[in-house]
Amino acid sequence: MKQMDDGNEAIIKIRNIRKSFGGIMAVKDLSFDLFEGEVLGVIGPNGAGKTTIANIISGFLKPDFGDVFFRGKKLTGLPPYRVAELGVTRTFQVVRPYPSLKTYKSLIVPLWSPRARRFAGSRGGDRDAVAIDLLEEVGFERDAYVPYKLASALPLGYLKRLELARCLALRPEVIICDEVLSGLSMSEIASLIPLVERLHIKRVTLLMIEHRLRELFSVADRVIVVDFGTKIAEGVPEQVMEDERVKRAYLGEEVDL
Repeated sequence: MKQMDDGNEAIIKIRNIRKSFGGIMAVKDLSFDLFEGEVLGVIGPNGAGKTTIANIISGFLKPDFGDVFFRGKKLTGLPPYRVAELGVTRTFQVVRPYPSLKTYKSLIVPLWSPRARRFAGSRGGDRDAVAIDLLEEVGFERDAYVPYKLASALPLGYLKRLELARCLALRPEVIICDEVLSGLSMSEIASLIPLVERLHIKRVTLLMIEHRLRELFSVADRVIVVDFGTKIAEGVPEQVMEDERVKRAYLGEEVDL
C-alpha cells in the first residue's frame, strides 16, 4: 500500500457542498481534500452521489451550497471548459466519443484548446501525429488500424482509453475518472491498471470513482466512502472497509474485494 509523501498540499478542496434534485438530497454537506500527486478513491453503494460529486467538481453541476477550490481558486460556478482550461479534467461513466470522427481525430479538439496550445508552444507540430502518440500512450496499437476507425466502431475498452487520452491531451493536473473500469473484461482491466500506475508515477493527481474495489485498492493511496451523499469514512482502504458504517452501507451490495 502506497502512502502520500509528507508535505503534500491539497490541490483540490471541497467544502460543505450540497446538491439536491427535486427534493432528493444527492450530496449533503460534503467536505474533503484531494492531495497533489495522490490517487484518491471515492466509493459507495449505487445512488450514493459519487457521479454528482464528479459533476460538481468539473463544472457540469453547480452545488446548491458550498464551494470547490483548485489551488486556492474557486471553481464553483465556472463552466466545464473553464475548469478544464485550469487543468482539471474528467472521464465520463457513459462514454462520449465523437461517433462520426476517426478515433485519432477525436483528440484534435482538446489538442487545439488554449491550454494544450499553451503547453505545446511553437513545438506543437503535427497534431495528427501527437494524437496518435497519445492513443499509443493509453494502449492503442500504433501500427494497427484501430486509431483510424470511426469512434462509433470501437469496443468499450478502447472507448474508455479514448476518454483518458482526451484528458491527457489537455496536460491535466487532475483527472477525475468516473467508473473508468466499469463494463470492462478482466483482461481489459488488467491492461488499464498499469496506465493508472504510470500516471501516478508522473504525479498526475487522480480522483477515481469506482465499483471495482479490488482493482481500485491496488492503486489508491486513500479512499473516502459516501452513502446517501454523506461521507461516512475516510482513510486507507484496509481501514475503511473495517468500518461498521461502511459494512452497513454495502449490506446487500456485491462488494468485490
